[in-house]
Amino acid sequence: MNNDLTNKETAHKDIATPNRTKEILKKYGFNFKKSLGQNFLIDTNVLRNIVDAANLDGTSGAIEIGPGIGALTEQLAKRVDQVVAFEIDQRLLPVLKDTLSPYDNVQIIHSDVLKADINEAIKAHFKDGQDLMVVANLPYYVTTPILMKLLELKLPIRGIVVMIQAEVAERIAAKPGTKDYGSLSIAAQYYAEAEKVLTVPASVFVPQPRVDSAVLRLTIREKPAVEVIDEQYFFKVFHASFANRRKTILNNLVHNLASKSQKAEIEQALAEADIDPKRRGETLSIEEFAKLSDSLYKILQP
Repeated sequence: MNNDLTNKETAHKDIATPNRTKEILKKYGFNFKKSLGQNFLIDTNVLRNIVDAANLDGTSGAIEIGPGIGALTEQLAKRVDQVVAFEIDQRLLPVLKDTLSPYDNVQIIHSDVLKADINEAIKAHFKDGQDLMVVANLPYYVTTPILMKLLELKLPIRGIVVMIQAEVAERIAAKPGTKDYGSLSIAAQYYAEAEKVLTVPASVFVPQPRVDSAVLRLTIREKPAVEVIDEQYFFKVFHASFANRRKTILNNLVHNLASKSQKAEIEQALAEADIDPKRRGETLSIEEFAKLSDSLYKILQP
């Protein structure tokens, strides 16, 4: 990285202001695509708070998803050694080339991140062992698939800081016994520690979404939260347990994991895991699901 931080700070007006954003959109005749869930941030303070939440420094690297016109990318570029951003919308490539021209430490990859080889991009653009964080303002419609891909790939990253729909952030960070706790909570918390760090009003976006947003921080665990015999089966068990929230754990497992003919075996597995069959899925901790998964696996798998 050749640019001095001070030079970067003063290079030009911040992208993330209402006036500058309006100028950029007008210059390129850009129209928002609802199908891509495009909502651009127009508040520099919010963007700096997002970057702060990632705990980055001049030696860090950042991976961004959906840079838009470069508002968050710019704040990252001022703070870190290297930024790699995945942008699906080809119309934004010339815009980003223009808005991010003062920064020589940004690489834009034109790709759908769900189809991209993220590990290959990391090898190509970052140093071995470099401190890496994913930092992004994610499209609402594809938040869960993107987050689960990032977690399941077990990338060499320290964590993920994302702006997402507030309701989804609550669900991911939820604790057992709460209304928001469900299969998404367990899936994410299996791989990472989750915490909501900031609530963001719709008014700081253009166009304004219909709901508030939140910044979620996921800190990757050195090893998964629980050890299980079969990871895929563990995921099947807790997904089945939440298929109908009004049903007991026993009924959900009978109807969504096994069959009525295996009810006795499921009752046996629940007893071995010391779980009351009348409990509901949202009351079980991740540790209890791990015990249950292993018991079911031993009893039901051929």
